[in-house]
Amino acid sequence: MQEGPRNWQAAAIAMVLLGSPLVARAEMDQETADRIEALEQELATVKRKLEVKEEADDTKAKLTPIVGAGKDGFFLRSPDGKSFQFRFRGYLQADTRWFETGDAVGNDTFALRRVRPIFEGTLLENIDFRIMPDFAGGSPTLFDAYANLRYLPEAQVQIGKFKPPIGLERLQSATANTFVERGLPTFLVPTRDLGVQVWSDLREGLVSYAIGGFNGARDSGNAELNDIDSNDAKDVAARVFTQPFLETNWEMLRGFGIGMGFSYGNENQAAPSFRLAYDNGNFFAYRGATTGPPALPAVAADGAHLRLAPQGTWYWGPFGLLWEYTISRQRLERGAGNRITAKNTAWQIAASYVLTGENASFKGVVPRSDFGLGEGGWGAFEVAARYGQLRIDDDVFPFYADPAVAVRGIDQWTVGGSWYLNRWLRIMLNYEVDTFNGGATPVGTDADRHNERVFLTRLQINY
Repeated sequence: MQEGPRNWQAAAIAMVLLGSPLVARAEMDQETADRIEALEQELATVKRKLEVKEEADDTKAKLTPIVGAGKDGFFLRSPDGKSFQFRFRGYLQADTRWFETGDAVGNDTFALRRVRPIFEGTLLENIDFRIMPDFAGGSPTLFDAYANLRYLPEAQVQIGKFKPPIGLERLQSATANTFVERGLPTFLVPTRDLGVQVWSDLREGLVSYAIGGFNGARDSGNAELNDIDSNDAKDVAARVFTQPFLETNWEMLRGFGIGMGFSYGNENQAAPSFRLAYDNGNFFAYRGATTGPPALPAVAADGAHLRLAPQGTWYWGPFGLLWEYTISRQRLERGAGNRITAKNTAWQIAASYVLTGENASFKGVVPRSDFGLGEGGWGAFEVAARYGQLRIDDDVFPFYADPAVAVRGIDQWTVGGSWYLNRWLRIMLNYEVDTFNGGATPVGTDADRHNERVFLTRLQINY
C-alpha cells in the first residue's frame, strides 16, 4: 500500500521534470516567432520604401531630359534618348592672306572667313531641322534653315534654304574642303537657294540622288534679296552620284564615284558677278546701267538658264582625287532687242595624299592619334595640289561686259597642306596663283590683269 503513493509521487516528480523543458521550449519558440514576425514587418517596410523610391526614380527619369556633350557637340535629348533631340555645334575659320604681288587687288590681312553656329535637332524621331547663320564679314547672313522629313529613308523630303544639288565641291562641307578656298567651278553654281527636294543615300552611298524645285538663285548667289523670289518662274535641280564598286572586293576602286548635277529654269534677275574670296573687288561683272548716249539698262538674266555639272571622286586609302566640270548657259538681256545666250564654263582637278596614312575621304580626314605635347601623338598631315580654269563666253564682250575691267578667264594653281591636330582642330597653308586673261587697259593691246600670288593660312575649329 505504501509503494503506490511513492510511485505516484515519483511519477508526478518525473512529469514536472520532463515538462519543464517543453514549457521553456514553447516560450522560446514564441519569442523567436515574434522576432521573425517583427523582422518580416521591417523587411516589408524597407521593401515598400525601395519600391516607392524606384517608382519615383522611374517617374523622374521619364520627365528628366538628357544633357551632355560629345564629339558631335553639345546636346539635349528627351528622356527616351531619341524622340526629341537638340544639338548645338559650329565652326570658326580664322585666316590670314599675304600677297606676293605688290599691285594685287587684295590686301594683306587677318580675316574671319566663317563664323557659323549650328542649331540642329530631331523632332519625333523622323523630323530633322538645321539653322546655320554666318557672322563673318561684319553682318549676319542666313545660310541654312531647313527641315528634313525621314519617314521614308529612301525618299526623304527637305524643305527650306540649303545647297541645291548641283556642284560637287559646293556640296562638300566647308570644314572638309581640301583647300582654303573652293575651286573655280563653284562660281557657276548657287551657294544656297530656297525650295524643296526629295533625296536619299541608298545602300550607304552606292547610289545617291536628289531632285527638287527652287526659286532659282543666280551663279554664286545665296538665294535672292530677302530670300524672296523676284519672279514666278522656278528652277528644277537634280543630281545623281554613284560609287559603282562600293560593294565589290576591288579595294582600289571602292572609293571611286561619278555623277552629274543639273539645273534648269527661267530667271529674271540681276546678272551675276564673280569675286575671289581674298580680293577687294570683282574680277568679272556684267555692265551696269549707262546714261548714254545711248542710255542702256544694266545687263540682266532674262530667260532660260541651264547648268550641267559632271563630277567625280576617287579615294583609295590615303589618296584622294576630285574633279568637276561646270557649264552655265544663261540668257542675258540689255535693253529692248539686245539678247544673247552666254555659255560660261569652269573645271578643276584636285589631288591629295595623307602622309601619315589615314584614309582620305569626301568628309575629311580623322587622325589616328591626336596631337599632344609630350604624349607622342602628332595628328595627321595632308598635302594637296589643284589646277582649274574658268572661261567667260567671248560673245559677252564688249557690249555685255567691259573688257577693260572684266576678265575673259582665269587659270588657277593651288598647292598646300593641312595639319589635323585632332578631329576638331586643323591648320592649313596654301599658295595660290591666279593668271588672268584680259581685264585691263588698254583694251586694244589685249592687256591682262596682273597675276595674283597669295599665301593663305587658316586655323579651323570645328565642333
